[in-house]
Amino acid sequence: MPNTPSRITVEPPSPTSRRARAVATAALAAALAVGATSVAAADTPVTPERVTLTPTETPATSQTITWRTAEDTDAVVQHIPASGGEATTTTGTGTGRAGGGYHHRADLAGLEPATDYRYRVGDGETWSAWYPLTTAGQAGEPFRFLSFGDVQNDITAGAAPVVRAAYEAVPDARVAVHAGDLINHADDDAEWDEWFAAQGDGAASVNHVTAIGNHEYDDWDISTVWNKQFPGAGNGPGDSDLDDTVWYTDYQGVRFVTLNSNYTNAPWFDVKDWMEDQEAWLEDVLADNPNEWTVVAFHQPVFANSEGRSGAVVRRFWLDVFEEHDVDLVLQGHDHSYGRGGLRTNETSRAGVTTGPVYVVSVTGPKMYEPTPFDWNLGGARVRTQLGDTQTYQVVSVESDLLTYEARTADGTVVDAFEIDTSGAEKVVRDR
Repeated sequence: MPNTPSRITVEPPSPTSRRARAVATAALAAALAVGATSVAAADTPVTPERVTLTPTETPATSQTITWRTAEDTDAVVQHIPASGGEATTTTGTGTGRAGGGYHHRADLAGLEPATDYRYRVGDGETWSAWYPLTTAGQAGEPFRFLSFGDVQNDITAGAAPVVRAAYEAVPDARVAVHAGDLINHADDDAEWDEWFAAQGDGAASVNHVTAIGNHEYDDWDISTVWNKQFPGAGNGPGDSDLDDTVWYTDYQGVRFVTLNSNYTNAPWFDVKDWMEDQEAWLEDVLADNPNEWTVVAFHQPVFANSEGRSGAVVRRFWLDVFEEHDVDLVLQGHDHSYGRGGLRTNETSRAGVTTGPVYVVSVTGPKMYEPTPFDWNLGGARVRTQLGDTQTYQVVSVESDLLTYEARTADGTVVDAFEIDTSGAEKVVRDR
C-alpha cells in the first residue's frame, strides 16, 4: 500500500499542428492543476475538497470525516497507523448535494487511543492527500487547543492571516473551537471556499468543535451546507431544529459543549422553547460529566461586549446553569471585540484572583465594534480585560489540574492571559 497518492501523468498529442499544440498545452495545464492536489490518476478525477475532522462522543477510539466533491461519487476512507502497517478501508455515505458540490461522510471506529494515524478520502480510485489524525489520549495527558471568534468578513485578506498564524504557532493543536459566524452569508460558496482555504490542512488534521452563528442562518433557515460539513457528535437534545448544532465530546479530560444561542427574528414562544430545550439538556450533560474540565462554546455572549448589544436572553436561560456546575471556560463571539471576565460574586479578596466560570468574547476577523462594559455591569459581572480593534486567536493548554489561556494577535503578541488552577481545595482563576 503506497504511503502517498500516485502522480498524474498526461501524454499530450504530438504537436504536428497549431491545434494539436493548443490541445497539448491545455492537457498539460489541466494535469498540473489536478496534480497539485495530490490525487490519484484518473482521466477526469473528482478531487475531494473541504476535508474536515469532527470529533465523535468518544474521540479516543472513533472519528467523523466529511468532505465534498464536484460530482456524485462513492465515499471511501483509508487509514493507516503513522508507524506503518496495513491500511483499513471504510465505506462512507453520500449526504447529498448542497452549495457547489456533493457532500460525503465516513465514521471511523475501532481506533486506538493516543495513536497517530494517516488517512485519505476519495472514491476508491481518486484520492485526496494523506492527512494526519491523532486520537485522544487519557484524561490528564496534556494537550493544547485553539479557539477563534468570528472570522466572517474579508476572510482571505483580513482573517486568514490570523488563522494561519494560529496553526503555525501551535502545530500540535488537537482541537479548534469556533464561536460562530465563520462566514458572512449562509450559503455563499465563495465565502466557504475562503474559510476552508484559511484553515488549510488544519481542517483535515485538527478536530473541529464548531458552534453556529447567526450568519450561518438565512433568516431562520440554517445554511444548507452546515450539517453536511459540521455534523457534530449526534448526542444533542433530540430537537430536530437543533440537529448538529448542539452536542458534546469528551476529549482527553475536557468536555467540550456547543450550544445554539441564535434567537434573532424568532417569536418569543419559539425562543423560549429553543433555549429551554438546551437548558434542560445542558443540565444533564454537566451533571453527568466525569471530566476535570468543561469548555462551552456558542455565539451570542452571556455578557455583551459591544455597544447596543444585550446578553439578557442568554443570561436568563443559561447563566445559572454555567455557575451552578462551575463551567471553566465559556467561549463566545458575535460582538466583534475582545472581552474577558466573570461574575462579581466570584471575586476574592486576593488581587487578580477569582473563582467560577470565565466568560470570553473574541473576534478573529477584521470587522470591529466599539467595546463597552455596560452589559457586563448590568449582568452583575466585571470585565477584567476589554479590547477594541484587536483580532485574536486563543491558545489553551490543558493539564490534569491546570488550564492556561492566552489570547494572541497574528504577530504572537499576548494581549490577555490567565490560568485556572484546580490543584488546591478550591478552583482559582489567576491573571497572568
